[in-house]
This record gives sequence, C-alpha cells and structure tokens, in this order.
Amino acid sequence: MRLTRPAVAFAAAALLAPSSGLLPGLGVAAEAQTSRSAGQPAGADASHQPAATPPASGPAGAAKPAAPANPNPVIASVNGQPITLDDVRAAAQSLPEDARNMPPSMLFPMVVNQVIDQKALLIAAEKTDLPRNPRVEKIMQDAANTALQNVYLTREISPLVTEQAVRDAYDKTIGSKQGEKEVHARHILVATEAQAKSIIRQLDHGADFAKLAAKLSTDKASAAQNGGDLGWFKQGDMLPAFSSAAFAMKKGQISQTPVHTQYGWHVIQVLDTRIAPPPGFDSVKDQIRQKLIQQDVRQVVQKALGGVTVVRYKPDGTPVTDSDKSMAPATGAPPVPNQSGPATPGSEPKAD
Repeated sequence: MRLTRPAVAFAAAALLAPSSGLLPGLGVAAEAQTSRSAGQPAGADASHQPAATPPASGPAGAAKPAAPANPNPVIASVNGQPITLDDVRAAAQSLPEDARNMPPSMLFPMVVNQVIDQKALLIAAEKTDLPRNPRVEKIMQDAANTALQNVYLTREISPLVTEQAVRDAYDKTIGSKQGEKEVHARHILVATEAQAKSIIRQLDHGADFAKLAAKLSTDKASAAQNGGDLGWFKQGDMLPAFSSAAFAMKKGQISQTPVHTQYGWHVIQVLDTRIAPPPGFDSVKDQIRQKLIQQDVRQVVQKALGGVTVVRYKPDGTPVTDSDKSMAPATGAPPVPNQSGPATPGSEPKAD
C-alpha cells in the first residue's frame, strides 16, 4: 500500500512528536507490582527489614555486587508468550491523552489487561484459517508496509527536525521580522446609509460614541457590553471594506463616510494603532516543527522517487502519454480548491 503524501506527512509528524519517553511512570508502577508480589512494598526502607547476617570475612565471603535491574522485565505471559514492560508502554502510547494522564498505579494494570486481551485474541485468531485468507494476508501486508514506511521516514527526518533547526527557522521567518500593524477601534452598525450619516453628524456635534452604540447599533455583542469596542485586530481579521477604512484612519478619527459591508453600514472610530510584536518562539514552535516535517517528507519522497522507475497507466489500462503527463499536476502539488466564497482573509469579521 502506498500512502498519499498528506498521509505520509501526518504519519511522520506523529512518529516525530515529542513523547517524553514512553510513559516512564509505568516503570515505577511495574516495580511496585513486582515488589508487592515478592512480599515487599516498593521503595521500602532497608531499616524496616530484618537485619541481614554479616558476610564472612575474607575473599571467600566477599559480598557479590547486585545484578543490574532489568529495564524491560516480563510483566505477564499468555500461553508462555511474554509481555514486557516495553509492550505495556507502547500500548499506553496509543491511548487517548486523558487516559495517558491517569496515575500510573491505575493506568498500569488497565494497560496490562488490555495487552493480555490482545495477545489472547491473536492466539485465538492464529488457530483459525484467517492467517491464510488472501484478503487478510493483503491487510496484514499493507499494515507492515505502512509501518516500514513510517519507520523509514522517522529515521530519515529525525536528524533534520532538531530543536536548533526549529529555532533557526523561527529566527529566519518570524523572530527577525517586524510585527504586523494592529488597530484598536469601535463601531456602530446600522441598517441604512442614512442612519449612519445621521450618527456621524451627531458625533461631530459632540455626542457620546459609546452611548449611541449601546442605543442604536445592531451589533449587540459589542454595543451592549463595551460601547461598540472591537478590541485590537489585524487587517486580515476583518472584511476588506472595513479593514481598508480602519487602517487608513488616524488615532481618534471617526469615519466621515459610512462603510458598507454585507452586515450593514458602519461608523468607525479608531482608538489607537500599534505594531504588534512577533509571536514568541514557544507559541509557534509546534507549527514550525510541523512545517519542517512536511518539507523534509517531500524531500525524502522526491529522493525515493528519483531512485525508482515509475510507469503510469490510465484507468482503462492504456499507458499514460507525454501529452497526458503535461496536463497532470506537478508531483506533490495539492489540487487547487474551488473558491466558492470570498478569497480574502477575515470573511467572518469581528465587526458583525
């Protein structure tokens, strides 16, 4: 089975995501269970144990060094097939996040039981004719192929997507650039242009903007609570007509011409402007990491394609000709979506 490129990128992202090891707390729970089965509480203080007989003096009675603890002990067995701590940790990684956040003392026995159930089901399935069923063989081979692809991508990409690479990408694309301009504005939204012009005349004669907004604005969300205040916004946050007017105004200025959008007629006052600082590294590092992974996946796929011979056929089985290839989209290029709505950002304005 061949993954589509988005699927390949997603699989690689999942494999490369930081996981703080494999739930190390489960090792503590496993140690506690092992200690209890031996009749000794986990972490028991040596002072609470019976005094040991001192070793005999001389080389013959010298104490032997303790054997190192097994980092991957057997936790259970099913028909003699062992289940190790690593098996339990791997199974725990596939659980939803809220389950993984359970206390290890509760999570550990639950996951052990799950792995035992899975092992028992596998043994039962192996006793049937399913392993020799062609359809099942195809499913199993597809799963094996997918696993191999994902592990290969992880091996190829992991050395590239480092913390330093993420930091360098941030410094190059975000941290070194000036922030975007923002406007703090309020507005009064009414149904007709005549109403908006009347409001502008009242404001020019000293009327209180907030009181008029609370009384007349049809945007009740902003008018009722804060006098039409929309807070700070970037140019792409609003509909084009609203943004164009607001970003062309100076601090304290009231629009002298009503601004028309699909929601009605706006009277705008700019309260302040500023250049927003770029987002901090911690707030965008995950997005940058995903972008780097996608870029590196494309490179790995292109390298793999360069090492093979690809022959394409049409659905009817006839070979794809050079003219057919010229009309096909570029390798790895996503299809252009049908733009059924506004192409500009901010089609859902804060000013409605």
